Amino acid sequence: MDSYQRAASYAERIERELRSLGAWQSEALPDAAFDSQQAFFANTMTFYQWLQFVLLERVRQIVEQRGAFPEGSSVGAYAVRELDGHEEAGGLIAALCEFDDFIEGLGTK
Repeated sequence: MDSYQRAASYAERIERELRSLGAWQSEALPDAAFDSQQAFFANTMTFYQWLQFVLLERVRQIVEQRGAFPEGSSVGAYAVRELDGHEEAGGLIAALCEFDDFIEGLGTK
């Protein structure tokens, strides 16, 4: 499996986890939600929204366009802090930490 297939697989897994948590939204966010300078757009959307509307969109765009992956990822570390105490989010946290490892591993090849 090449890097793009692996990235697509992570995106699918993260989406499944969001859906299983009931955190998937069928309606798009307003444009104003994307007007943020904070990490993870923390002042304009929830972490779950950021995952769906920013991270997954970007990963899928990279896969579709065979684009460049980022040099690093800290989404798993952020998830550990943001979702601390949410036992039901364990699968999502694991998927995001594995995604971080995948991205970091691309830089060592």
